[in-house]
Amino acid sequence: MILAYAGVKRLRMENRISQVLPLEVMLPAVGQGALGIETRRNDNRIRAFVKKLNHPTTYACTRAERALLKTLEGGCQIPIGAFARMRKGRVHLDAVVGNLDGTLLLDVQGSCLPENSAVLGRRLGRKLLDNGAREILEEIRNG
Repeated sequence: MILAYAGVKRLRMENRISQVLPLEVMLPAVGQGALGIETRRNDNRIRAFVKKLNHPTTYACTRAERALLKTLEGGCQIPIGAFARMRKGRVHLDAVVGNLDGTLLLDVQGSCLPENSAVLGRRLGRKLLDNGAREILEEIRNG
């Protein structure tokens, strides 16, 4: 069984993990390990409180991953992997799209300043689509 490391760690059950898959073997699904908090749009008191909980690095990385996913129109049933992290003040994003049997994988990488992370995600998503992901995704959706 493959489970998200972040979820197992959050449950304090790391001792039950027998193997951690390196990023070179498999990228995680978009947003793994990030927590999101929603508020009512017009509740400024709660929004001000929640804003203090924001982690700028996680926010920038998650924005890149989610922009990629939105560009690809992906969801939980589509084999899309993405991993963004901060290195030397820049967001670095790796992404992959694969067909269902894993015989075809398309990957891209890129980096940007944190304030441009959503632009990076969209750019890499379009690059994947142009490089063949569109056909893979259509086959999966119509399959």
